[in-house]
Amino acid sequence: MQSLQLSFNAVAPIFILLALGYIVKNLKMADKKTFDSMNKLVFTIFLPVLLFYNIYKTENLSVFDTKIIGFILIAVLCIYALAYPVILLFSKDDRKRGVLLQAVFRSNYAILGVPLVSYICQGTETGLSSLMVAIVVPVFNVLAVITLEKFRGGRANIGKMLLGIIKNPLIIGCAFGMFFLLTGIKLPAVIEKSVKDISGVASPLSIFVLGASFTFSSMKGYVREIVFSVSLRLVIVPLLAVTAAIFLGFRGESLACLLIVFGTPVAISSFAMTQQMGGDDTLAGHLVVMTSALCLFTLFIWIFALSHLGFF
Repeated sequence: MQSLQLSFNAVAPIFILLALGYIVKNLKMADKKTFDSMNKLVFTIFLPVLLFYNIYKTENLSVFDTKIIGFILIAVLCIYALAYPVILLFSKDDRKRGVLLQAVFRSNYAILGVPLVSYICQGTETGLSSLMVAIVVPVFNVLAVITLEKFRGGRANIGKMLLGIIKNPLIIGCAFGMFFLLTGIKLPAVIEKSVKDISGVASPLSIFVLGASFTFSSMKGYVREIVFSVSLRLVIVPLLAVTAAIFLGFRGESLACLLIVFGTPVAISSFAMTQQMGGDDTLAGHLVVMTSALCLFTLFIWIFALSHLGFF
């Protein structure tokens, strides 16, 4: 029951903010143009600052583990490579393909990772889970930019794709965070406080805007894609990754980190990025909502099973 309560406490605030955005839109307190402008602000300012701050505040580099980092990089690339042809066969719409592929590999570790790992590994240091933000977030965002750029339409242009990565606000936020982390440079206290305050706006505002864009009627046209993506994101991907991790000897906090990296819902920031890069943002929004709802049960099952088997 404690595992279920933790998962509920992690996910419930998301749905409260989604509901608030949905209500505000339906009460016509703001129009679509306003919400689109807010989403652009989230993508270009608030989320990059959040990613920067998460990486900047990473502590205890002594827990840097090349084995787990290598596993994550290889696993993410393998999942991407395996999912790519499956997505091409599953859908013929490029705007959907990019969103579906992004949903397979891109989880919400940046927001749910540290608190969930801290719960699973109660009584032990969880520095590794914080450090993983600095590794996982840049990898997910670079792959997401490549994916969405590839499926914008037309022939893939390597130069344009690289430029898209370099200019992407989320990548820039990660890059600056890594620079400050590796160099050890600290911001003046007053600036750090401002950055912290700005970063605190990112997640609530992005979820609020997502709620405002949500419509129940539009889900009817995406049932096939939703079932497909939810199954992969919450069941197939964590099953493959966690099984491989156990086989390779990962236990305790390391295994908990890997479970959350591969078993949490689709990243909330994927909606904002999809909207700004010309993908099917309606589908992206549905996938964030549905995977966030259903992970309440799937994470409970994963945590209970792995704990019961003595892997944590």
